[in-house]
Amino acid sequence: MQKQIHIFFTGKVQGVGFRFAVENIARELSVNGWIMNLPDGRVELRAEAGEEALKEFLSRINQDFSRCIDDADIHWLEAAGRFKEFRIKF
Repeated sequence: MQKQIHIFFTGKVQGVGFRFAVENIARELSVNGWIMNLPDGRVELRAEAGEEALKEFLSRINQDFSRCIDDADIHWLEAAGRFKEFRIKF
């Protein structure tokens, strides 16, 4: 079943290659959506894929950046099916 996650990451998540690494993980796992820096220092992410792929996606992000992430405010939603790829929004 396709799901969507909407996450706000806090911590030292800007200026450490976070968005680019997440983009690579998303592409490896066929996760679609976007990620972007916010002016307040957080990073926002929206992603869609099968539930198991999203769980693996989150696990890999946490493995690679656990030292940088202080908190991840995660909301699980129904997939909207509007993302065709994963990209970094500027």
